[in-house]
Amino acid sequence: MKTCVIIPTYNESDNIGGLIKKVRQLGLDVLVVDDGSSDKTFEIAQTSATAVLRNEVNQGKGASLIRGFEYALENGYQAVITMDGDGQHLAEDIPYFMRIAQHSDSAVFVGNRMNQTKDMPLIRILTNKFMSWLVSGIIKQRIPDTQCGFRLIKREVMGKWNLETDRYEIESEILIQAFRLGYKIESVPIKTVYRSEKSQINPFVDTLRFIRYIIKEL
Repeated sequence: MKTCVIIPTYNESDNIGGLIKKVRQLGLDVLVVDDGSSDKTFEIAQTSATAVLRNEVNQGKGASLIRGFEYALENGYQAVITMDGDGQHLAEDIPYFMRIAQHSDSAVFVGNRMNQTKDMPLIRILTNKFMSWLVSGIIKQRIPDTQCGFRLIKREVMGKWNLETDRYEIESEILIQAFRLGYKIESVPIKTVYRSEKSQINPFVDTLRFIRYIIKEL
């Protein structure tokens, strides 16, 4: 299964180089979509990624992922794996995603961090559980961690959806559109590393965006 790893990034110069190296060691292509970083993220990615796209100004994670999906379709990939560029997602989990996908008729595979929440900030635990409860109700399937950005998505669903959100609502929109197109969604347990870095997610603002998106969908 020809697979491309898509990494949307914004000011991740401390982490992006090491992540790309580990993914490339698995024999996979890496596409980095730099979302208007003001540090050296773009330059570092250029030295080792298969391809690098750049948004001249920050447009949001959703906009970056949509560019990445378009690239994957244009270049004949059968699946993509999406990962965050901050080092929280581990390349060592990728082979597990791929083994499950090769033997499953599901089209979307979502990482599940909720079995190991000891180091997860409390506000993240609460918002993740709330959002996952809402989205799971809409797609009529329990997905414990609907906001996890570590995923494998098969080409068949990428070629049919019409994604529109440009921020973190993209995580929910992907699942809802896949469900409405008739595709199965599967959860995959993953390990996650939490460091002292400040998350780029604003719990208040991004939760409001999420609620506004969900109201629109309903």
